[in-house]
Order: sequence, then structure tokens, then C-alpha cells
Amino acid sequence: MAEQTSGSIEIDAPLERVMDVITDYDSYPEWAGVKTAEVLQRDSEGRPAEVAMSVSQMGFEASYTLAYDYAPDFGGVSWTTKEASGAVKDVGGGYVLEASGGGTKVTYNLTLELGISLPAFLKRQADKQVVNTALGGLKKRVEER
Repeated sequence: MAEQTSGSIEIDAPLERVMDVITDYDSYPEWAGVKTAEVLQRDSEGRPAEVAMSVSQMGFEASYTLAYDYAPDFGGVSWTTKEASGAVKDVGGGYVLEASGGGTKVTYNLTLELGISLPAFLKRQADKQVVNTALGGLKKRVEER
């Protein structure tokens, strides 16, 4: 069964710069906790529309392809699973961006359904780790630029 997890963080950068980092999927292995990321398809505006990724966490391997949908005005991006194998059955979620003072408030939402059985407390711990890695890595990457 899929559970939803979320978290938020303030980033000292404008919406556009945060979205530039989020949509640079090729760089995800450097900061987002994924092993590989490859853009497979782009939309009519040249933005990545499908991206294949692989992960290895807590001794489990998974590969999946995500389809992306972009909010207007640098408001964020959401994704759904096109294909998945290994420890992950389904991944959904998104980044929601809101202007906040001179920076950006980023909310990360994750719905993750595993293809393996884990005790509930380990699943919650893994979900939190994914959210914390995504937000912390994003903040560091954006603010270093």
C-alpha cells in the first residue's frame, strides 16, 4: 500500500533558479540520491517529459521511468510512474514552489509503493530519508550555484 510523505524547506533563490536545478535530471546522481538518471523524452517546450532513474538504498535496487507534468510560472513539477521494476512498484509526487520573501518555499510530496515487504517503521524511515535527501540536496545545490 502506498503512503504519502511530505516536507518543506526555504531556499534562498528565486523560483526560476530552483526549477532549473529540479529539471536538470542528468545531475540527480550528484545530489538527489539516485544512481542514474537519463532523459528519455522532452515536451514541446524542451523540458524533460520522461526520465529513467535507478536507485540503491538500504540494500535494495530499483529502476523506474517517470512522466513529468509542469505547473505554470515555475510553480513546480509533478510525476507519475510509467514503468517500475525492482523494489519500487509506483512513485508519485512532486515539488511545489511558492515565492517566499526573497526566496522560494519548496514542498516535496512523495507517494511510494514498494514492490517488497517492509515493516511499517522501516518504510516510514525510508520515505523520510527520501524526502530529506531531496529537499536537503536541492537546497544545497541551488544555493551553491
